[in-house]
Amino acid sequence: MRMSKKYKIIMYSLLGLFSLYFLLPFVWVILSALKTEAEVFSFPPKIFPDVPQWGNFMDAWNSQPFGTYFKNSVIVTVMTTLGQLISCSLVAYGFARYDFKYKNGLFILLLATMMIPWDVTMIPLYMEFNLFGWINTLKPLIVPAFFGSAYYIFLLRQFLMNIPKDLENAARIDGANEFQIFFKIFLPIMKAPLILIAVLNILLVWNDYLGPLIYLQDQSKYTLALGLAAFKGIHDLQILPIMSITLVMIIPPVLVFLFAQKYIVEGISGSIK
Repeated sequence: MRMSKKYKIIMYSLLGLFSLYFLLPFVWVILSALKTEAEVFSFPPKIFPDVPQWGNFMDAWNSQPFGTYFKNSVIVTVMTTLGQLISCSLVAYGFARYDFKYKNGLFILLLATMMIPWDVTMIPLYMEFNLFGWINTLKPLIVPAFFGSAYYIFLLRQFLMNIPKDLENAARIDGANEFQIFFKIFLPIMKAPLILIAVLNILLVWNDYLGPLIYLQDQSKYTLALGLAAFKGIHDLQILPIMSITLVMIIPPVLVFLFAQKYIVEGISGSIK
């Protein structure tokens, strides 16, 4: 069913207004970060700075070891994303393509773990990681990702359930073993949902505050989210440094989302149809 020209104009106008509504805070942060202290607190508020103060970013960045925080965030984000992609793809493939005893019961048990809030497991996990000697290291933030996530496994399993069995049977007839079938046939097929999982995990881990707050004590181990919170505590009334660092922290997830948005739509539609 084709939409009329009048209907398209109305729809795009409404979508444009909604987009503007959500973009305004982001635009305000950018403009505020480029102002002087006097312009930030001027009344009536000035929308645009007279002269953009690009040095605000460097001054705020150098006021704390944000380079170290950024490096720690990148390490945690990359390693957890890699761990989730490896573990979740393997587990989902097993649940979707193989038949074994207690398969459905184990999958229900896996889904049941999604109903347990992280607040309940927080203290037992802390005691466990303390026993391992991992407190004040990045390991508690990285290692659990290599054991998978129930939601990501469910997402991939639903995607794999839609693929006909004939595909792998033909590969077996041609002499491919199980690992070749997984790596050469199914991994390329899973490209879109894997990118979707990567983006979701990056957004979650990059903005994670509670995990680093619980497990990290030394400032040299802080992630960017935790470092920003500590920075806000020091510069509570200084708007410019907070706006500058907040903008720097927002940029990487926004870029990831923009580059991967095509695959996000494909991953979601492929997993639920």
